[in-house]
Amino acid sequence: MTALSPRIVAMLTLPPLLWAGNAVVGRLMVGSVPPLALNALRWALAFVLLLPIAWRLWRRPRDLLERWRYLAPLSLVGVGSYNALQYMAVRTSTPINVTLIAASSPLFMLAVGALFYGEPPTRRQAAGAALSLLGVALVLSHGRPASLLELRLVPGDLLMLLATALWAVYSWMLARPPASMREPHRPAWSGAEFLLAQVGFGALWAGAGAGVEYGLTGETVHGSGAVAAALAYVAIGPSIVAYFCWGAGVAAVGPAIAAFFANLTPVFAALMSAAMLGEGPHWYHVAAFALIAAGIVVTSSRARAAPRRTP
Repeated sequence: MTALSPRIVAMLTLPPLLWAGNAVVGRLMVGSVPPLALNALRWALAFVLLLPIAWRLWRRPRDLLERWRYLAPLSLVGVGSYNALQYMAVRTSTPINVTLIAASSPLFMLAVGALFYGEPPTRRQAAGAALSLLGVALVLSHGRPASLLELRLVPGDLLMLLATALWAVYSWMLARPPASMREPHRPAWSGAEFLLAQVGFGALWAGAGAGVEYGLTGETVHGSGAVAAALAYVAIGPSIVAYFCWGAGVAAVGPAIAAFFANLTPVFAALMSAAMLGEGPHWYHVAAFALIAAGIVVTSSRARAAPRRTP
């Protein structure tokens, strides 16, 4: 297992920060952009922005065609589904419910690893999961964990549960690719090229979803300067930058450890909300950061992570 160097820590911390902003933007776009249309526009724009960087991917289309059985489902559970389900979830669920459910990703990571990849959780991983989730609960409850007992599941909560489970599958698929994506058969793709391959397939899934959404609801996009700015943000930050950093981080330390960094998302979201409302940080924000950091340290010290075999 690769050690948690400052570079890897930074690469795994940036995605939660950008994804926290993505959740805020998704909430703001309710009523202006239908959720599946927002997901489709996001990835279509990301595809266009990636083309000048990763255009060499198209020099050998045979490499893509020979690996579509891996790339298509990988893009469906990652690019095509996760954010579409999240954008749908914020329509009917409260931010606290959605954030709390998304923060359960370490448990889904450990479950998927144990059930499908022969990676049972260690005691350290279980202890780290408990510490991290305690920190998240502290933030979401504003220092009153007993208030979490009042939560009630709504359709949006169920959608977010599905999204979180699919994200765990996506992360394990990154860490445990088929033989065609491992040496000596792996194509000579850079990180940007591999991301473009995912976004290309994912944009097709997202576009199909948006078409079904329009056929069923007839909802359209209400264009404005705010919508344009929101699309630019979600296409660049949470899409290109976050996915590139997450993929590199998962490749380095494995999905089980990377999942604990994802628990920073609700903490960042809480801080963003505090800043937008003009409220300063409270003691539970500091305590949550300490608990989540402790969970990462406990888990990474001797955890058995998935091997570094992703492109």
